[in-house]
Amino acid sequence: MSILDIKNVSKSYDKNLVLNDISITVPEKSIYGLLGPNGAGKTTLIRIVNQIIMPNSGEVFFNGEKLNRKHISVIGYLPEERGLYNKMMVGEQMIYLARLKGFAGSQARSEIRRILEEFEVLSWWNKKVETLSKGMQQKLQFIVAIMHNPILAILDEPFSGFDPINVEIVKKKILQLRKNGTSFILSTHRMESVEELCDHITLINKSNKVIEGNIAQIKSQFKKNIYEITYKGERNENIFSNDPNFHVFSLEDLPEQGLHQLKISMQKNIGINQMLEKLMSVSEIVSLSEIIPSINEIFIALVKENNHE
Repeated sequence: MSILDIKNVSKSYDKNLVLNDISITVPEKSIYGLLGPNGAGKTTLIRIVNQIIMPNSGEVFFNGEKLNRKHISVIGYLPEERGLYNKMMVGEQMIYLARLKGFAGSQARSEIRRILEEFEVLSWWNKKVETLSKGMQQKLQFIVAIMHNPILAILDEPFSGFDPINVEIVKKKILQLRKNGTSFILSTHRMESVEELCDHITLINKSNKVIEGNIAQIKSQFKKNIYEITYKGERNENIFSNDPNFHVFSLEDLPEQGLHQLKISMQKNIGINQMLEKLMSVSEIVSLSEIIPSINEIFIALVKENNHE
């Protein structure tokens, strides 16, 4: 089941094509990474889902229905640019925003107090937004985005301005909400957060979708049959030197006496047992792991490839 279906969406400003026939499916209860370099079209797509702007063509479906104004109350949005009123008190502003999401007056006040206590920032109630630091304002805006337990939360650079402690607090809350049924679209340049949190990703570059899918499957798709092996015995640099089925990238001596680390690739038609048999004939295998590319490495490789087409 999907919570959001974006079908063949395109958007232009004058003759500038910002989104070109983009289709994305966001599964229910997922954390979906929307990735791309600056200017790729991510923010435009997010604004279309939030009904701030409309596409030139294509359709968006939310929870099986064509996206419409009533869905705004069940979508949370954290924009990259802060949307807070600097001169308003925190409590006053949160009540105002909660009312826009459909909370009654008394309900809004009690729910806001509860969530501010949860984040240990109830003392901000009578502070003006402009007196808060950049990180505090980002934390407040995150709280505003999720205070109504949205069905879908769209977070554009949610970790901007946070110290490591607050990054972990926000990550923990995202995972808690996902467990309780909220789906997320996460747009960020922090690839370590994508690796840690996201189930699926889409990469957009130069207005086009470059790749979409489950993270584990994408990483498997881009692996290159490279292994890192730690072994004990003689260094022996010539084990694979005359065999065209193998390519040694590096061979290093480890600090522990007698241990060496080998980085090696093999042809796809060669089984790993053949590699191990050659190595085990002269050494003792301590550990073996396949090197899987990170999302950051895949991101950089795909953007470079796409930019040269």
